Amino acid sequence: MKRLRWHWLLLSLAPIYGTYWGRALRWAVFLKPLKPRPSMSKLLTATMIGFTAITLFGRAGDFVRPYLIAAKEQVPLTSQLAAWLLERVFDLLMASLLLGFALSRVHGSGLHVGPTFAWLLAFGGRIVWISCILVLVVLLSLRHFAEPARRRLIAAFHFLPEARFQRVERFLTALVQGVESTRSDAALLLIFVYSVLEWILIAACYWCVVQAFAGMINLTFVDILILMGFVSFGGVVQIPGIGGGTQVAAALVLTELYGTRLELATSFAVFLWIITFVAVVPAGLGLALKEGLDWHSLRQMAGRWRNEVSVL
Repeated sequence: MKRLRWHWLLLSLAPIYGTYWGRALRWAVFLKPLKPRPSMSKLLTATMIGFTAITLFGRAGDFVRPYLIAAKEQVPLTSQLAAWLLERVFDLLMASLLLGFALSRVHGSGLHVGPTFAWLLAFGGRIVWISCILVLVVLLSLRHFAEPARRRLIAAFHFLPEARFQRVERFLTALVQGVESTRSDAALLLIFVYSVLEWILIAACYWCVVQAFAGMINLTFVDILILMGFVSFGGVVQIPGIGGGTQVAAALVLTELYGTRLELATSFAVFLWIITFVAVVPAGLGLALKEGLDWHSLRQMAGRWRNEVSVL
C-alpha cells in the first residue's frame, strides 16, 4: 500500500468510466430500429445504475438496465432484453478473441506452468472454440431467421385464447424488434467498432493499474492483454457485493505465469476488481437516488420481467 502510485489508480477511473459511455453508444445502435434518436443521457444513466446493480446483486442485476432503458425510452421491455442478449453476444466475441490471443501467446512462449494453470489453458482452448461457434450461430440466426421464426411461433400459438394469444404475439414481435439492428451491415460494423473501443478503454484501465504497481509488478502491454484475456472469463462468476472470478483469475495468472508473490498478486487483483467493478457504485447509487429508485424498486424490476415472460 505504501509503495502504490495512487495517481495512476485515480487516472484508471477515466477509461473505466469511458466504457459506460461506450456501452451507451452501442446500445443506441440497438435501439435505432425502434427509436432513431434515443437520449444518450438516459442511456448512460441506465447503464451506470445497471452496472451498480450487477456489482451489488450479482448477475441477477443484469435485468435492471434493460428495464430502465425500456421505461425511459418507452419501448417494449422484451425488445431491450433482446438488445441485452446482443450485447452479451458481442462481449463474448471480444472476450473469446482476447482469450484466444492470450492462449496463443502463452503456448508460443514455452512457459512451464503448474498443473492448475495447465488445466486452465486446456479448458480455455475449448471455451474459445465453443464461444466463437456460438457467437457465429447466434448472429446468423438473428440476422436471417428471426422474422421467419417469429411468424412460425405466432402460428403455433393460435390455439390460445384471444387475449393470451395477443400477449404472446406482442412479446415475440418486440423480441424480434430488439434484434432488428443485426440486419443492417452499417449497424453491425458500428456495433463492432464500439465493442473494440470498449475493450481498448478496458486495456487502458489495466495499464494504469499496472503502472500503479510499477516496481512491484512489471508487465508489458502484451502481458496486460494476456491478463485481460483470462480475467474477462473469470468475471463471468460474480458473487453479489464480493465479485470472485475476477480476483481469482488475476491472482492465478500473476502467480502462475509471472511468478508474482501470492500476497502481492492478491493485492493487485483486489484493486483491479475495485476499479473495474466497484468504482461505478457511488455514481450509480447517486443516479439511482436522483431517479427516485431504491432497492425495493430494483427488486420490482426483476418481478416485472418474470411477469413479462410468464405468458409463455
